[in-house]
Amino acid sequence: MTTIKITNLVRKNILELQPYISFRDHNEFNAPVLLDANESPFGAYNRYPDSTQKELKTKLRNLKNVSPDQIAVGNGSDELIDLIIKVFCEPKKDSVLMMNPSFAMYGFYASINENPVVKLNLNENFEIVKDDFLKVISENDLKIFFLCSPNNPTGNSIEDLEFFIQNFNGIVVIDEAYIEFSEKKSSLGLLSKYPNIIVLQTFSKAWGKAGARVGVAYSSKEIIRFINTVKAPYNVNTLSQDLILKCLDNISDFEENVQDIIKEKDWLKKELESIPCVRKIFPSDANFFLIECTDAENVYRALLEKEVLTSKRSPQIPNCIRINVGSRDENIKLVQLMNIL
Repeated sequence: MTTIKITNLVRKNILELQPYISFRDHNEFNAPVLLDANESPFGAYNRYPDSTQKELKTKLRNLKNVSPDQIAVGNGSDELIDLIIKVFCEPKKDSVLMMNPSFAMYGFYASINENPVVKLNLNENFEIVKDDFLKVISENDLKIFFLCSPNNPTGNSIEDLEFFIQNFNGIVVIDEAYIEFSEKKSSLGLLSKYPNIIVLQTFSKAWGKAGARVGVAYSSKEIIRFINTVKAPYNVNTLSQDLILKCLDNISDFEENVQDIIKEKDWLKKELESIPCVRKIFPSDANFFLIECTDAENVYRALLEKEVLTSKRSPQIPNCIRINVGSRDENIKLVQLMNIL
């Protein structure tokens, strides 16, 4: 891997951009009279949220062993994906690399920003073929590689992540939305080794707070500074910050819920294996299964008629649906319906 200078990857106009800074959030006061932001003096949530998310970052530092200035908090991981593309990719010029199949929003936000999207096809086991990867990066001028592990919608973790980091001369975004369900180690331990990686995590999945819309990016201080430069000043509202802070004060509840989901996942897998219309259950390190069916379209529609919602993945992945682990009652209903198809 060649030495990468991050400022050479950042868009020129972003290098020159001055961030919006809330004077209130960047200074310490004991008992201030707040007459600076045209807020109402009445109401429980009448004040703007902390634009720097100081308290949240402090708790994340203690949990993840990452410095607060290596943390950016977003309105879901989606906002962070969008911001990363805006920081590094010149519209209509710089290209983004993503796995195929993988999380569609990487390509969505790249397209909004008018950046070409190059798709790297995975093999039959949904792994990256290293020779294919080396060929693609040699033939394209790529700025960002979005690498989802465990991957959505396939569920598997990508092996030998460091090979792809070492051979990519741009920004590697490792999306770990499902990492808490996996026995694999998080890539957070690689931050000190590779200055060009960004690790995304979220409170939407294992933490059970999808409605709060809070995602987190961990990276070098330099990259985080650029992400914070382009983000909206009050991008994460007070209610969401308060909710996540309460979660971080109750780690034992989170850990118990994750273990319950993993146990339920094992039960569901055994049940699905005996269902006639299920051909194959792909290996999964996430809280869902990608399932190949004899007739996925029929299975999907039959479940939908009974208001059991699954994710149809064909024609991209032929004859496959994605089903996430629900409660025991939800999973029993799913299994009973699939058994009569």
